[in-house]
Amino acid sequence: MNNNFFTVCAIVDIDEKILMVRHTYGAAKDRILIPGGYVNENELPSRAAEREVLEETGVTVKAKAVFSVQFKPQQWCIVFTTEYICGEPISDGYENNEVLLISAVDAVKRDDITNMSREILKAYLQSKNNVLEKSGYVPKSTNADEYEIYGV
Repeated sequence: MNNNFFTVCAIVDIDEKILMVRHTYGAAKDRILIPGGYVNENELPSRAAEREVLEETGVTVKAKAVFSVQFKPQQWCIVFTTEYICGEPISDGYENNEVLLISAVDAVKRDDITNMSREILKAYLQSKNNVLEKSGYVPKSTNADEYEIYGV
C-alpha cells in the first residue's frame, strides 16, 4: 500500500491554545501547521492521528470527531478534533524543530502558517462543534479495533 495517499491531521486544543509544529522539510519547511502525517497500512485514521501527535510532540490525545476532510486527486486528509490526555509538548527534533501552543485567533494571523492549517483553524474558530461524531456502531462481522464510522 502506498500510504502517501492517506493522511490525517489533529486539532489539539489545550486550554484554548492550539498545538502546532514548525516543519523541517518539504513544501511546509519553516512553516507552522497542525500535527499530522501518513496513515500506516492497516491503521485506522483516528489511530494514525493519535500516533502522529504523540510522535511529533510527545502529547497523548484521543481522536474525538471528524472536523473536516480534504480531497485532492492524489491524496485525502482527514482532520480530527481530539481530547488532550497528557504530555508536555516537545519537538521531535526531526520532522519539526519547534512545538508551539498558540491561540487559534493568533495562529490564523501569522505569515508562517500553512494555508491548509489557516483554513482549518478559521473554520474551527467559527464552529468548533460542527463535527461528525464517532458512532458506537460496530458491525457483527468485525470488532471495534478494526472499524469506525462517524456521523451516524
